[in-house]
Amino acid sequence: MNPHRIGGALAAVPLALAVLAGGAAASSHREAPFITTVPKVDATDFYLFRSYESGRSDYVTLIANYQPLQDAYGGPNYFAMDPNALYEIHIDNDGDAREDLSFQFRFKNALAGNGAGISLNIDGKSIGIPLIQAGAVGNVKDANLQLGESYTLSVVRGDRRKGHAQAVTNAANGGRSFDKPVDNIGSKTIADYAAYAAKHVHSANIPGCSQPARVFVGQRQDPFAVNLGTIFDLVNAPVSVITNPALIGAVPNTIADKNVTTLSLEVHKSCLKRSEQGDDVIGGWTTASLRQARLLDGKPASGHQTSEKTGGAWVQVSRLGMPLVNEVVIGLKDKDRFNAAKPAGDGQFADYVTHPTLPALLEIALGLPNIAPTNFPRNDLVTTFLTGIQGVNQPRTVTASEMLRLNTAIAPVPFAQQNRLGVVGNLLAGGSDNAGFPNGRRPKDDVVDVALVAMMGGLCMANGHDNALGFGAACNPAAVPLGATAFALHDAVDQATVPLLAGFPYLNTPIAGSQ
Repeated sequence: MNPHRIGGALAAVPLALAVLAGGAAASSHREAPFITTVPKVDATDFYLFRSYESGRSDYVTLIANYQPLQDAYGGPNYFAMDPNALYEIHIDNDGDAREDLSFQFRFKNALAGNGAGISLNIDGKSIGIPLIQAGAVGNVKDANLQLGESYTLSVVRGDRRKGHAQAVTNAANGGRSFDKPVDNIGSKTIADYAAYAAKHVHSANIPGCSQPARVFVGQRQDPFAVNLGTIFDLVNAPVSVITNPALIGAVPNTIADKNVTTLSLEVHKSCLKRSEQGDDVIGGWTTASLRQARLLDGKPASGHQTSEKTGGAWVQVSRLGMPLVNEVVIGLKDKDRFNAAKPAGDGQFADYVTHPTLPALLEIALGLPNIAPTNFPRNDLVTTFLTGIQGVNQPRTVTASEMLRLNTAIAPVPFAQQNRLGVVGNLLAGGSDNAGFPNGRRPKDDVVDVALVAMMGGLCMANGHDNALGFGAACNPAAVPLGATAFALHDAVDQATVPLLAGFPYLNTPIAGSQ
């Protein structure tokens, strides 16, 4: 078995299924009917990778981004997180498609002065100001901030609702609360946002873990890159352009001026595995949940940051593991159902993977009939989408289910040496970078381009005559008509040009509302 071939083949699947549909934005933004009504709990991207910051290679970074398409000038209230929501990052470390660890984030948004806010003396009267800030901001809990955001973090072992929950504590003071920076209002309010945000990277103690973790929650520049309008307009680009590797950066990133809110954790890999002798492969995904009932307050009290009262059980409304799955793999009629489902129940969606509609849509989009692979059922896609690649990121025992899977035994690669096409790029280059997508996902991985390769039969091509991927008759060469052209497909936007940080939390400083 050739691990380079295996990794490369598998690298592209999930996004391939997603990249060509219309009506959505970026990686997994606004992907289902209900989630469009509650953008504060809309997950946009999920990343899971061995930390490549110098000196941190034994750690795993988990990043869940929420609140899509934030315009930097989105004042005066900007993009606070929802205090009535439950945001979670889940880890399955035994391959049974059920969470073994859940990191739970809850937010609190409070006005200064115990709800009184900041006031100015106007003709002898104390009048509350209308803005979030009353002056320049540069410190944690800055006195000029009228609205302060904080959060608590818990770890639950076992079932997310019935398991054993324990508080993650702030290593600086032993408390349960962590402060979140205000969004990047602009350079006059926050002269050095990078330095200000860095003060909100917290060291945290996780019960049961011998090594401290790091946590950061705050606004970041959206790390995803895509030729959004062109791709979603039925790939409105000449075939000669999107099959020429020399033109991978022919057009600008459509969402380069958008921000997101990131929930970032860096945890020692030993805390995520079942044991030191356990399986090195972990699975991960993020979810957001709301209370079952909501009562709107027709006469909200002064000083309160919400006009609703909530109650009842938590209801999962957002789910994201592999990028773009719900956006364009799952049929419209089942999108809300998928967002509410757990990985253990993914059998109900299997037909969307074994018989995907996107290859046929690609035929229409490119005006090239009979180019879609016909090797049904698409077991080449099932391998990456639902089980992971044997010898790369497949657990010792696995229940077929959708999530990102990371082999924590594969060492990270420094940023400058990372292949932007992840494992498939490593296959083509004959290199040694098996630490990228779909073996987890790094911010630099160009999942759109990797996905296009798989869409048009790249996995079966990598399977080859020696059946390296174990697909056998499922990869009949006659059923993969596009041939070598698949390895040249791209969306004309280079993911590797998106600015990123060299270390935690990796995602770039957010775009400022004013320069």
